[in-house]
Formats: sequence, structure tokens, C-alpha cells
Amino acid sequence: MSFLQLHTLTSYPGALLNRDDVGFAKRLPFGGVTRTRISSQCLKRHWRTFEGDGAVGAIEVGGELVPLAVRSRRSFEEHVFKPLVADGVSEAMAETVTERLMAAVLGESAKAKKDKVDKKGKKKEEEAAPREPIQTGQVTVLGRPELDFILESAREILRQATSEADIEKAAKAYLTKERLENLKSLRRGAGLDAALFGRMVTSDYLARTDAAIHVAHAFTVHAEESESDYFSAIDDLEKRDESLGSGHIGTTELTSGLYYGYVVVDVPLLVSNLEGGDRKEWVQKDRALAAEVIRRLAHLVPTVSPGAKLGSTAPYAYSHFVLAEWGTSQPRTLANAFDRPVQAHGDVLGRTYAGLVDYVNDVDAAYGRKTERRCVAIRAPESLASIGCEKGSIDQLADFCAAKVRG
Repeated sequence: MSFLQLHTLTSYPGALLNRDDVGFAKRLPFGGVTRTRISSQCLKRHWRTFEGDGAVGAIEVGGELVPLAVRSRRSFEEHVFKPLVADGVSEAMAETVTERLMAAVLGESAKAKKDKVDKKGKKKEEEAAPREPIQTGQVTVLGRPELDFILESAREILRQATSEADIEKAAKAYLTKERLENLKSLRRGAGLDAALFGRMVTSDYLARTDAAIHVAHAFTVHAEESESDYFSAIDDLEKRDESLGSGHIGTTELTSGLYYGYVVVDVPLLVSNLEGGDRKEWVQKDRALAAEVIRRLAHLVPTVSPGAKLGSTAPYAYSHFVLAEWGTSQPRTLANAFDRPVQAHGDVLGRTYAGLVDYVNDVDAAYGRKTERRCVAIRAPESLASIGCEKGSIDQLADFCAAKVRG
């Protein structure tokens, strides 16, 4: 077993980074006080969908992009039905075979259509109604290799069917258990991001993927700090002598804080998810892609910010502190360094560093220092050297992480 751990401290002023169902900042009770929180789902989505330098979605192998998963209710509509229609297949034939494949692969039929037959057995006249798109009951995570496999299966079935009535017979003959089982054996079939962050499936013919990257909810090291921001939108066409000129008045919550973030990478599982085979044999596998994923992740975690209300708060920040740890023992969070909240006035960062250093030294004294460490630190105290993290740039830290994966 080998694990990479990334710890970060990142400060955001005047922002609303992650909202709950009523529009307020997400929160978490910890250490007897309420903290502001950023959910792991929010963090992972921003890292996964980032499109700038070092994006996960821009990794190439053999000169070709490693495809990400498609996360949608309309994956079969967009990647099976529409390509069939573009091939010249009639909408009726394309719809029937697509729905048949969706049922075979997912065990889920398309949303049931209402009976269009009246009491006399005649169809109601609904030709003018728009066609309902084919969609699943909830968002599915499917890789492009899987969708390509399903599309090619649809084409093969249609080669054997001359009418809608023939499709069921042709599908039954073509979709043998052995052929459907081939979906599980597709290399990186679920997509690159599913190999990283996992996916839950209930289908017999899609491979469940356990997450190799574990992400904790980030939270402020101090008690929440927030205020209600009153704002108005001015109507430029209103005459000021006729009204006050306000077209809208509202309020929103703004928060500020220094957040602790924590990420763990199960390296053997990551290699296994990417290259196939038993995770126990990860050392014998090609680890180049896994190393590149880790190198990019080490850049993304401290530099890609989550955030709502981008236009009015510009919630962009780089981490003050990044600590990378490599080892074979079970990972452990450093969140408990802040179970007693840091006092949120004066030198918050300085007190946070002091609490972190004291806690790491206490843990090392109790359990032994079990990891190799590298760190990036801004405005760091000299005491940081006592925890044994070699200080450098983010490029050096990322290269250290990637080199450990490559071996």
C-alpha cells in the first residue's frame, strides 16, 4: 500500500464559495463552533472540469486525449440516438434500438411513454408534439469507450433489422451475455475522471469503480465569519426625478476564512483503475499515466478555486501552504490540529501555522514520522522546518509526487 496525502491552507476574503439549498454558505460544526465549509463534491467538480494549464482533461497517451466520463441523463440521446440519425437511420428506428440498448446495459427503460390509443383503438393525433428526448431517471456516469461500444452495437443490430418490429429479435440475438460482459473489460472504459473519483453503478454489465482519490470537505480553521451583503441594481432607463432608480434590491451572504483542505490518493488503486489488473500488482504496471495525473492534481488542488458569484466576488486564490506526504501507513488527516478553533483576529495565518506545527510534532512523537514530506509555504515561520518538510516551489512538489508514483 502506498498513499499520497495533500494538505492545504487557503484563504478567501469576501466570497460565497459553496452554497446550500437556500443560498447560504455551507457550514460544519467542529470543535464546539460552526465553521464555513466547502463540500468535497464541489472541490472535485472544479478540479475535474478545469480547462486551463494542467487540466486533467488535457492528458494525452500516444498522441490522443484520454477521454473523461460523460455525466448526464441524456448520454444515450446525445451519443447513441443522434449519431444514428446522422448516419441516416430514421428517428423511429434509432429511438427503438437506443431504448433497447439502454434497457440492456443499465437495466433501465426510457421514461415510459403515455398510451396514445383511444377507446376505439385509434391513435390520438399527436404528430405535432415534439419528440421527448431519451433520458435515464438520474445522471449516469459513462465513459466514451462505453458509449462508443453501445453505439457500434446499435449499428450492428440495425444491420440485421429492416423494421422496428425486427429490432427486438436482432437485439436479442446480438446482445449475448458474453458480448455485454465485454463492457467491463474496456480499458479505462468508465473514463479518466471515473478512474480518479469513482462511480457507483447498479448494472450487471458496467464496472463499478472505487474512488482512488479521497477528498475531505474543506473547512475554516476558525469559527465562521460572515455578513449579509445588501445590493441593488439600478434601472438605467428610469428617470431619477420619477423614481429612486432601483430596479432590484436584494441581499446575499458573504464569508471569509482560512480553509484547511485534505486529499488522499490510494496509488495502487489509481494505477489499477487506469491500467487494469489487480491493485496488488501495481508496481509491475505502466505508471506513466498515473504519475501525470498526480503531477497535475498536485497543481490543481492548491490553485483551482471553487466559487459561486464569480462576477461579484472574484473568489480566486492560491494556497498559502501545501504539504505533500508519501508513505505506506494508513493516511491521517491534520484537521484535528484545529479542533480548537484559531482565534479569527490579528495574525490568523501565523497562529494556524503554529497550531499545525505543534500538532504534527505531537503526532510524530506519539506514532513516529512515517512519511516523506515536501511543502510549499508562503509567510511560513522558521518552526515549519521542525516537521521535516523540505520547502520548495509547487513545480518541485508536483515533480516529487509524480516521481514517487513512477518509482
